[in-house]
Amino acid sequence: MAAPFPIKVAIPEGRSGVPSRLIPGVQPLGGIPRKKPTSVTVDGRYWNWQRPDRLPVQEKTNFFAGASECVLPRFLAQGQKWRLGQQPIADFFSLIFSFIVANHLALLMTSVIVHDSPALLFLFGVQFLLLAHGEGLYRPETIQAPRQECMILVKVICWSCVLAGVVAWANLQALVALAGAAPLSVMFMLAWRHSRLFVSRPPSSRSSMRNVLIIGAGRSGRKLAAHLRRDHACGRMVTGFLDQTERIGGDIRGRLEDLARIVRTEFVDEIILAPPQPPDIARWVIREAQRNHIDIKIIPDLFGFEPDTLEFEKFGPIPVLTISEERLPAVGLFFKRVIDLVFASGALAIAAPVLALVAIAIKAQSPGHVLYQAQRVGRKGRHFPCYKFRTMSEGADGLKDQLRVRNERQGPFFKIVDDPRITCIGRFLRRYSLDELPQLWNVVLGDMSLVGPRPHPLDDVERYDLEDLQRLDVLPGLTGLWQVTARRDPSFERSVALDVEYIESWSLWGDFRILCRTLSVVLEGNGV
Repeated sequence: MAAPFPIKVAIPEGRSGVPSRLIPGVQPLGGIPRKKPTSVTVDGRYWNWQRPDRLPVQEKTNFFAGASECVLPRFLAQGQKWRLGQQPIADFFSLIFSFIVANHLALLMTSVIVHDSPALLFLFGVQFLLLAHGEGLYRPETIQAPRQECMILVKVICWSCVLAGVVAWANLQALVALAGAAPLSVMFMLAWRHSRLFVSRPPSSRSSMRNVLIIGAGRSGRKLAAHLRRDHACGRMVTGFLDQTERIGGDIRGRLEDLARIVRTEFVDEIILAPPQPPDIARWVIREAQRNHIDIKIIPDLFGFEPDTLEFEKFGPIPVLTISEERLPAVGLFFKRVIDLVFASGALAIAAPVLALVAIAIKAQSPGHVLYQAQRVGRKGRHFPCYKFRTMSEGADGLKDQLRVRNERQGPFFKIVDDPRITCIGRFLRRYSLDELPQLWNVVLGDMSLVGPRPHPLDDVERYDLEDLQRLDVLPGLTGLWQVTARRDPSFERSVALDVEYIESWSLWGDFRILCRTLSVVLEGNGV
């Protein structure tokens, strides 16, 4: 047996060698400490998260979070079952709609409406949800098996109709409504489930794909990886294995000593521990993952670890226990996406005349394409085409390496104030940020957001340090905290620090304030 992994037990609590994965609005528990920007003055009235005396997010008392803990069941208050909660909600509305349709059919057939339909619908719905829960209709392993899910669904609806019919056996109209509601409910619920699978895109184009790293390339780990690679509906992509005995190469990405590098360079969302693993190594991996906001699952045994929450799942035949799962602000991020779509679509429609005038001016001044399309690095390091109005002469990209010696920014940044490649109309467009208006289309497509870290070119990202990859944990934005506070600051370190500060302190209200400040910055014409 190979020598055990030399765990560094002297690592201080709250500190780690891994730059932590960033969760919007959540302060990291550990990770490499980063210097805060010192040469940037931020108005505390607008940017109160920059105050040095502010408390960490974990120590703040949130009234709504406390209220939800007191009122809601624990799994709802902590958001552990948010994705599974969509199923019973959709089923409930399907029941309502099918019952209403069946009730109107009963009215047409018997000319008498069911007067006690609300009570009957309530009884029907409660019986359905209770039976569905008892039959395990909403368990992850059932959802992953469509045929079994369909059989359980039909059985539960049939028994719900039978039990509700026993209560309303003397009411002919009610029996007709129930008889019509049963097949309609099956049809609507199956349609919802089919649409859920239909809209799932291939894993190569899904920005929501979760990257999984498996610790241990034994039989269980290999079997789990094979299932995850076959089952695209589970939304997971296996990035490889870490193993102490297998030869490095192929999907064996390295040893446990390489954990810090792999989780950052591969943007790992989940770590799965596969047996056999020594208990001390397993405990170290679990704690490092928790400290750095990486979800951690194990194939039992628990190794003596006592988690606060425990969730049992099955990926095919393999049972998996969730030891730690980060709570994402799903509702807030949903509304952020809705706001992005509404505002970006409206802005494109309103700015259409301006876009047309700019396109005419670019075409009149210099030959070439009106739009400049370049590959940028977005969330989780994924490449996407970023659109801008062309502000440089044709072939400007080929001169970038030659001009890099004149770079006026520090680090991977590349910026020259008097860039000889920029055209006259291009300088005007850059001054008022009009060249970035086509990126509203990137927002509509979902490659970008209105507010977030600015997307960098591929060659700049190649010069990132390991901890700089943190800014790629969220969607890039049209504008951000750095743009409205330190746009002319040449320091790349301060730029990344402000981006990280924005992610850790994220809120919808903060996005609104950044957008308001962006308008004033644009009108001042400080763009370069």
